[in-house]
Amino acid sequence: MIAWSSALGFAEPLAGDPASPPGKALLVAVIVVGLLAAAAWALRRKAETRRAGRSVTIETAVSLGERRSLVIVAVEGRRLLLGLGPGHIGLVTELAPAAGASFGDALDASLSPRSRT
Repeated sequence: MIAWSSALGFAEPLAGDPASPPGKALLVAVIVVGLLAAAAWALRRKAETRRAGRSVTIETAVSLGERRSLVIVAVEGRRLLLGLGPGHIGLVTELAPAAGASFGDALDASLSPRSRT
């Protein structure tokens, strides 16, 4: 704090100077809050750009109970139906590109006897 106060033109630290005007203390508080706000903004912006570059997206997920679920994942232009369980991830099938079909339709199509030939 001594370095900051000397950089701002204070001869002594603010806490030890009873004659210090309240305006200087307010100035230091505003500077500190401004620096914290700028750091938070920069971190949030960096996180948003990192998320935007992801090539894997979860389109939908359905819980099957007991920590098991089915998930449709889009990866590099491919859509995959994955089965998730405790300690296991398995590929159920690769789905056609999305054409407005719902999860239930895609699940029915992948599990129908016609698709297992």
